[in-house]
Amino acid sequence: MTDHKTGTPEEWLAARLELLEAEKELTRRGDELARRRQELPWVPVEKEYRFDTDEGTASLAELFGRRSQLLIYHFMFGPDYTAGCPSCSAIADGFDGSVVHLTNHDVAFYAVSRAPLTKLQAYKQRMGWSFPWASSFESDFNHDFHVTHTEEEWRSGATEYNYRDVDFRPAGQSPLVAEFASRSGTDSATYTREGPGMSAFVLADGVVYHTYSAYARGLDGLWGMYQWLDRAPFGRNESRGWRRRHDEYDSD
Repeated sequence: MTDHKTGTPEEWLAARLELLEAEKELTRRGDELARRRQELPWVPVEKEYRFDTDEGTASLAELFGRRSQLLIYHFMFGPDYTAGCPSCSAIADGFDGSVVHLTNHDVAFYAVSRAPLTKLQAYKQRMGWSFPWASSFESDFNHDFHVTHTEEEWRSGATEYNYRDVDFRPAGQSPLVAEFASRSGTDSATYTREGPGMSAFVLADGVVYHTYSAYARGLDGLWGMYQWLDRAPFGRNESRGWRRRHDEYDSD
């Protein structure tokens, strides 16, 4: 017998209707947060950034193509990695299905990583992805948007991430971090000097503006996999590191 609470269909329906009211409130709250995101002030991007893309070198403005909006996913793939971060790889599995809809709604999309383009292209081929992926190798872009940190910053214990100073050195002692670092072909310290995030930009009258960035749990809503797991009987069930690249799971 299960240890979980059981009940009659009538009891389930009563509890479900009560939960439905809470879900509706969360939806309304989410709509309000989306509105507040859109009301944030736009900040001009004054520094010139260059990216290597499949089509050649591009500026930040050129990543927009013919669109007025640009969404960037900061993918953890440092120059010293031999493969992309397993967690970033899991979220990236959902990108291809969204890109066609974004680009037809005036929104360009790119993943951006510090690894050289040749590494990104080889990994992209391995994963079977088609979304645009640009290299910011030897650019300040990732550092300026707080998803890459220097060795000196890491050693100081005061790395700016998710709008606060974070000491990533204890994370470097985590067995899970060590595992993910190893699976990315690097050590824990090098692995944790990169971080995930997303940033939004708008192009207006020839000027690129930064409009929004999110990090850490602020990315949860972008994980299609998590939205499904949050509705599964056991939820995310993350007592251990379970995520793998999609070509690394054992076949049933």
